[in-house]
Formats: sequence, structure tokens, C-alpha cells
Amino acid sequence: MESSLLYQAAREGKVAALRELLQLDNLILDKLFINNSFSETPLHVAAMLGHVDFVKEILNHKPDLAKELDMCRCTPLHLAVANGHLETVKLLLSVVDCELLCTSWDEEGRNPLHLAAMRGRIDVLRELLKVAPKACQVGLKGQSGTILHVCVRHNQLEAMKVLVDVIDNYQFVNAKDDYGMTILHLAVTHKQIETVKFLLTNTKIEVNAVNANMFTSLDILAQSQRSEKDFDIVESLRSYGASRTIDQPVPMKRPIIRDVIASPEIRNDHVHQIQKIQKDNNKETKNPEGWLVRKRESLMIVASLIATMAFQAGISPPGGLWEDHGTSYDESISKNVTHVAGESIISYYPNMSDYHAYLISNTVGFVGSLSIILLLVTGLPFCRKFLMWTLTVILWVTITAMTITYLIAILVAAPSHDILNTPAKVSLCLVVSWAGVMLLIALLHTIHVAIKLFKWLRNLIIKRIRRRKQNNIDNVETTLM
Repeated sequence: MESSLLYQAAREGKVAALRELLQLDNLILDKLFINNSFSETPLHVAAMLGHVDFVKEILNHKPDLAKELDMCRCTPLHLAVANGHLETVKLLLSVVDCELLCTSWDEEGRNPLHLAAMRGRIDVLRELLKVAPKACQVGLKGQSGTILHVCVRHNQLEAMKVLVDVIDNYQFVNAKDDYGMTILHLAVTHKQIETVKFLLTNTKIEVNAVNANMFTSLDILAQSQRSEKDFDIVESLRSYGASRTIDQPVPMKRPIIRDVIASPEIRNDHVHQIQKIQKDNNKETKNPEGWLVRKRESLMIVASLIATMAFQAGISPPGGLWEDHGTSYDESISKNVTHVAGESIISYYPNMSDYHAYLISNTVGFVGSLSIILLLVTGLPFCRKFLMWTLTVILWVTITAMTITYLIAILVAAPSHDILNTPAKVSLCLVVSWAGVMLLIALLHTIHVAIKLFKWLRNLIIKRIRRRKQNNIDNVETTLM
């Protein structure tokens, strides 16, 4: 009966009722250790509800109750922290060993600092860090990761900022969980753009750290579901030197393996995996065709844009379309010609050959871009020289056709009285620039082919000289024998 009255007083925070019960039985709080050892104490109830005066009165009579655990292995401090009762937290920390309480794990393997970070109790977290700063470096019991991982998983950026201000060293910020994931990996996985920016600008985070699967943050982002935040995250990561594993000349080596992998068999597998990546990188460096494989997505975007422009130029030529049926004078044949609504205006004057040239060049560009898209989506092995050469030629023809289309559009749309001034100068500059680019590319290719031919001839001559020397040596040995 007295116990039920004690718990009722704790729920209501009635200090007077507590004092009356203590007057009736001075040992009422001591009996809790015998009769109620596996459930919450009145101090748990009062701390959870934030009854500061009641908590203070209990601690005056029995301070050891602050160390007691409930059925979930929570101390009263756990409950006060989880509910954000700052004054209660201060009171509990003032009468008991702070380090002991702050490093105590509950049933889920969390200490009070983990709960404060998880719930976003910033004021409480600051108070805990004042009295026990080392407790934030205690990991989750039976779980992977640090308190910073907890902040990211529960999207508590402000709590992370408080923790980093207190402890900002390389090992703490770059700690990994059982899967080799740093907090940057997690922030990218959860698309937390503000967290990513904070880590890059205010911490010593390793931007190209790899997880147990040898994935960097950019690798994880590339494999995740697309969202509108991806562009901002990629831009932020790239601005701080982030790269994908395939782009790294030397992947993360022994430190990553030592931290993430304990088994020798698994370590050997990862060493083999790293060596394979290095070998592939060397192949791509020596083989320029690997560039095309990596840029397949970019080429697809470019081809799609060209196809869109060509389609739009085809249905909306310069000068527009006739809006009605009627008759117009054709200067090329010196007579009136009947036109129909929806037909191109420039096809009637001043010269139909201009429209034909425009239509042909635009169609070539449109078909060329569609051909590029078709070649890319079919998944053909572009590491073969012929296919790469075919794609390169189609791309060159497509870009040239779109340049001609633009040139004709300028000349056709220019006023007749001004065609020899600005339009002519623009056209001349365009032709000269394009011709210069083509000549430069041709010159570079010629030099490249000449160098290859020179090396081939040199190797051929060296082989023949060596073969002759070897033959002479064989003949001499045969003669001596």
C-alpha cells in the first residue's frame, strides 16, 4: 500500500506526500531494492516526468537510486535526457558520478548522450558534454557506429554541430561502422544535403573514403534512387575533390582494410579487389577507348539535346509557316505560286535551294543524333576500334550538319538590305572557326598516326637488327663447333 502511494506521489510530483511517507517509514526507499529490483523506481518516474523538486527530495534521502536500472536497463538520467528535462539532468549529475551515469548503456546499447543526440535535445547534450566529454566517444553497445552515426541516422544536424565543436579530430569524424560506412556515406545515402555541406566545410572528413564494398560517397550516390537533391550533393562533393572508385588512381589501401576487415581470408579478397581496380585503371589510362565507356551517359545527353534541337528546327523553320491559303510570288521562277497553310514560308522565296540545304543539313543532324542514341542504348562493346570509329564519325557528321543548319538559318532569316553586313560577318566567322577546329583535329590525328607509324617502323627495324645479330651469333657458334 505504501509503495503504491509512493509511486502515485512520484507521478504527481507531490513532495509533501513523499515526506509524509518517509515519516511513516524511513526505510520505504530502501525496501525498493528488495521488493522492486527489476522495475522502475519512483525516481525513474519523477525523472521521466521532470518533477525536479521530487527528484531532489529523493536524492537527498537515497542518492544511490540514481544508479538503479529499470526493466529496459535505463537509469533515471536516461529518461530525463530522452524527455529533455534539463534541470532534472543537472540535478542527477550533481549527486552521482557523472562518468558512470553518462557511459551507462540501456537495453538498446545507448548511453544518455546517444539519446540526447537522437532526440535532438541540444541543451541537454551541451550539459552532458560539459561534465563528461569523453562519453560521446563511447560507441553503441552491440551496434556499429558512433554518436555521429546516430546523428545522421536521425537527421540531427544541430546535435552533430555541437559534438564536432567539442571533439573534432580525424579519427572521431572518420570512424566507420561495421559496414565501413563513414558519416559522409550515411549523409549521402539519406540525401541530407545540409549535413553533407557541413561535413565538407567544417570537419576533417575524408571525402574519398571507401566502405567495405570499396564504394566512395559518389559511388553510393550513383547507385541510389535519383532525386532533386542529387545535383547539389554531387556539386558539393566534386568541389572538394570527391571521385568515384573507378576514377581514383590509387584506391584506399591498408588503413581501410585494417579498420573494416578483420578476417585474413576477407582481407585477401579485398586486396585482390584493389589490385583488380588498379589494373583496370591502368588499362583505361593506356587505352583511350575506355574514355568512351565512362562518358556513355554524357554522350547520350548530348545526342538527345541535338535530336531535340533538330526536331524543333524541322517543324519551326526560320520565317515560320504560312497561316492561310494564298498566292505568293516566287522570284526563282518569276511567277506566282499558290501556298497552303502550314507550309514553310522560306520554301517559296527568295530561293528554294536555301530551304533544301536547310532541310537536308537539319535532317542529317537529326538522323545522326538518333543513330548515336541507338548505338549507345544497344549496349554494343565500344572498346572495339571499329565501333568507336563509327560512333566518332557519326558524331562529327552530326555536329557539322547542325553547324550548317545554323549558318543557313542566319542567312535566310537576315534582311536582304543587311545580309552583307552583320549576317555575312557572323557566317564568315562561323565558317572560319569551324574550319579551324576541323583542321586542328585533323592535324592532331595526323601527328598521332605519324607517331604510331614511326614507333612501328622503329620497332620493326630494331627487331630485324636483333634477328640479324642473333643469326650471326648462331652461325659463328656453328662454325666453332
